[in-house]
Amino acid sequence: MALKIGITGGIGSGKTTVSKVFEVLGIPVYYADLEAKRLMNEDEKLMEKIKYHFGKECYLNGRLNRKYLSDLVFNNENKLLLLNSIVHPATLEDAEIWMQKQTAPYVLKEAALIFESGSQQQLDYVIGVFTPTPLRIQRVINRDQLTREEVKSRMDKQIDETIKMSLCDFVINNNEQELVIPQVIKIHETLLS
Repeated sequence: MALKIGITGGIGSGKTTVSKVFEVLGIPVYYADLEAKRLMNEDEKLMEKIKYHFGKECYLNGRLNRKYLSDLVFNNENKLLLLNSIVHPATLEDAEIWMQKQTAPYVLKEAALIFESGSQQQLDYVIGVFTPTPLRIQRVINRDQLTREEVKSRMDKQIDETIKMSLCDFVINNNEQELVIPQVIKIHETLLS
C-alpha cells in the first residue's frame, strides 16, 4: 500500500499549484474540494442528506445549486458545521477508496481542511504550503474576483496558518522569494526513500 500524504494550506497558498508539480513527478493527487463537489452531484445518499437538512432548493434539475447552498451556510456557523459533517465523511471514504487503487510509491490528498476535518488521522504525513497572508489575499482577490473583506472572512474560517504549518511534517514556502520546485523535489526524494 502506498504512503498517504496530505497537502494543505490556507486559501490562496498555492497548494493546487504545488500539487501539480508532484503530478509532473508521477504522483497521483486526489483534489478533495473538486471531489466533494462531484460527490454532491453524484452520490445519491449524500444528495438526499443535503436536501433533507437544507431543502430541495439545493438542487436545480438534479444539479447542486451551489450559490443557494453557500448563501445558506456561509454566514451561519451551525449550518456550515452541519454541511461539513455531511460532506466530509463522504469525501474521506471516497479518498480512501481512490488511494487504495493507486500504484505509485505514495499518493497525495490535496485539501484545505485536513486538520479541521480530522482527515490527518488517515494520512502518513502532511505537507503544508505556506504563503504570507498579504500575498494569499491578493492571489484570491485576483483569482476569484472577491473583495478583501470576503477573502478575510473565508480565511477566518480556517485554522491560523502558523498553527497549521506547525502541525505539518513538511513545509513548502510559496512566498515568491524561494523556488518551489527544488522544495518539492527534496520532499519527493525523502518520501521515496
